[in-house]
Amino acid sequence: MRSPEGFEISVATNHFGHFLLSRLLLDDLKRANQPTGRIVTLGTVTANPEEFGGKVPIPAPADLGNLQGLEAGFRDSVAMIDGKPFKPGKAYKDSKLCNMVISRELHRRYHAETGIVFNTLYPGCVADSALFRDTPKAFQTIFPWFQKNITKGYVTQELAGERVAQVVIDPAFAQSGVHWSWGNRQQAGRAAFAQPLSAKAENEVRASRLWDLSERFVGIA
Repeated sequence: MRSPEGFEISVATNHFGHFLLSRLLLDDLKRANQPTGRIVTLGTVTANPEEFGGKVPIPAPADLGNLQGLEAGFRDSVAMIDGKPFKPGKAYKDSKLCNMVISRELHRRYHAETGIVFNTLYPGCVADSALFRDTPKAFQTIFPWFQKNITKGYVTQELAGERVAQVVIDPAFAQSGVHWSWGNRQQAGRAAFAQPLSAKAENEVRASRLWDLSERFVGIA
């Protein structure tokens, strides 16, 4: 599936859409001159190879390669950021990895100048949300059970919402350039912590190039 602009839909929605919205919000936050401005983006454990969920090889771990697909124009037959054959599950993971990379790049470019806080978070696996509405009915039944009883990664929609709200407004989350997590396996009463990202996600040269290409694709270069 493609966006009206011709881009693979998960990358168009999760990465290009988030990137453009962040850039537009950034201008508003800078003009507001508020010391508590924040731009917070949902990441995911499946896009971070530093966590167990990010090592799962089905369909493949998140990997942006050298952005070959974007460099090639990301239209027509090109549907993956790394330019390789299309895998829908990996396309989703890659798009979420982009979210975390760009949040770090926003921090590097703008935090010192503006004081705006740029963070991502993984609130836990909301396995019974509408995110999985297009999956087979059997999956919609089995997956929440699996996350509750086997991986222990399940969180309710209410708890996930509370965690997002914490990162957005709680003074305890005012540190910029952080990926907040409550762990791959949920523990009652566990505090959030700064989860490291992979070396590939922290690569500043690749992040800068992803930024430049993304500007071109959303029309603000």
